[in-house]
Amino acid sequence: MKSKGFRVITVNFIAADGKRSVARAKLGAGLLEVAQAAGMALEGTCEGQMACSTCHVIVSADWFAKLPTASADEEDMLDLATGVARTSRLACQIHLTEALDGIEVRIPGESRDMRAH
Repeated sequence: MKSKGFRVITVNFIAADGKRSVARAKLGAGLLEVAQAAGMALEGTCEGQMACSTCHVIVSADWFAKLPTASADEEDMLDLATGVARTSRLACQIHLTEALDGIEVRIPGESRDMRAH
């Protein structure tokens, strides 16, 4: 979908309580920013510098293989996250491409968003 000269893709979120929501995002946007703008409980304490694990998400298995491989640094940060699954990633390390149009990600139940307090 095109909107005002830029490509827009769809991101499907599943909140920790199971509630589903759909967000629209510019091609190339970071998943962390899209999730925060959509009201998802992802803190992103380090503001995308990959120095924490507060933007941990679980990517649907169907979409996980379409992502670039996680770096060793990202894997190290995921080791610090709670509720990690085989398809866990840091949202700050996912940049939305056309191949990810329709991606589905779940916010783990252990997530915290101190911005809301």
